[in-house]
Amino acid sequence: MYLKDLHILNFKSWEEAKFDFSPKLNCFVGLNGSGKTNLLDAIHYLSLTKSYFSSRDNRSIKNEADFFMIEANLYRKEEEVQLYCALKKGQKKVFRKDKKEYEKLADHIGYFPAVVISPYDRDLITDTAEIRRRFTDNVISQGNATYLHHLMRYNKALQQRNSLLKFFAANHKFDADSLEIYDHQLAEHGEYIYQQRLEFAEALKPRIQHYYEFISQGREEASIEYLSQRHEASFEDLLLQTRSKDRVLQYTSAGLHRDDLIFKLNGDSIKHYGSQGQQKSLLIALKLAQYEFIRDHQQLVPVLLLDDIFDKLDEKRVATLVKLVHDEDFGQIFITDTHPERTVDLVKQIDANAKIFEI
Repeated sequence: MYLKDLHILNFKSWEEAKFDFSPKLNCFVGLNGSGKTNLLDAIHYLSLTKSYFSSRDNRSIKNEADFFMIEANLYRKEEEVQLYCALKKGQKKVFRKDKKEYEKLADHIGYFPAVVISPYDRDLITDTAEIRRRFTDNVISQGNATYLHHLMRYNKALQQRNSLLKFFAANHKFDADSLEIYDHQLAEHGEYIYQQRLEFAEALKPRIQHYYEFISQGREEASIEYLSQRHEASFEDLLLQTRSKDRVLQYTSAGLHRDDLIFKLNGDSIKHYGSQGQQKSLLIALKLAQYEFIRDHQQLVPVLLLDDIFDKLDEKRVATLVKLVHDEDFGQIFITDTHPERTVDLVKQIDANAKIFEI
C-alpha cells in the first residue's frame, strides 16, 4: 500500500500544492516554518480523518480562507483508490472514497493506516493518562471497528451518567434504577474495551523490548504496564462501590476512563527516572511497535511519517533508525528534514527508490 500523489488547497500554511510520490521513500526538505510538517499532517488527515497536531478542524484551514481540501490517489491491495477530504467553515466535514461520501467518518478508520513519529510524541511519556488512552484507542481502532463502536457507546453512556449525577445533585433527588441503566451500559461496552486494551498491552511488550534494544544498543529491559481499576473488580462492582462518592463528586470516578499505560525501564517509570536519551529511544520503540501491531493485525503495511526526528536524535540513533526503515518489512516512508546534505546521505544509505522535495 502506498500514496501515489497528493493535492492540497488552503491546508494550514499551504495555498496549493501537488506532489507525485515514490512508493518507498519521500523526503520534504526545507527550513523550519516552511510547511514540511503540514504536508505530513495532510497525509495523516487522509488516514484518521483528523489532524495529528491540531485538536480543532478549523485550525487546519489556511488564514483568510474559508475551506481546505485534501485529495490523493492511494494504491491499496492492487487497486487504485481516490481519497478526498474537505471542510468549509461552519459546515460538516466531507470525506469521500472513490467519490462516494462516508455516512460516518468512523467507517474510514483503518482503511489507510499511518504511523507518525514526531517530537510531539514526548507527551506520551510526560503528559496525562488521557494522552496515553487516546493513543491506545487510536491504534486499536485502526484495525478493529468493533472496538471503536464500543468506545463511542461507552463514552456516550459515561456522559449521560455524569449528566444524571449532576441532575440528582441540582434537584436534591436520587433514582438508583435510572443510574443502573447507565451502569449496565458502561459494564457491557467497558468489558469489551478492557479485554482489547489488555491484549494490546501484552502484544506491545515484546515488540517494545525488541525495538528498544535495537535502537539503544543497550541491555535495559523496556516494558509497559496497563493500569486499570478493572483488574481488581468487575465494572458492576466498581460502579456500585463508588456510587456514594460519585453522587458527591457529580461525576463517574471509576471505569475505563481512568486507565493508564506506564512505560518502564528496568522496572522503574521512565517518566520519573529515565534520561532524555532513554525516553527518546523508548518513544521510537513504542511507535515502531505500534507500526508492527497495525501491520500484523490488519495485514496492511502502514505509511510511516517521520517528522523532524533527525534533529532530535544523535547520530548513533539516526543510523540505527535508518537501518530499521530500510528493512523490507517497512513500506512507504515520508521524512521531513532541515538539512539537504543529511537527506541526500540518508537516501544513499537506504539505497531506495526515493524522491526529495525541496520546500
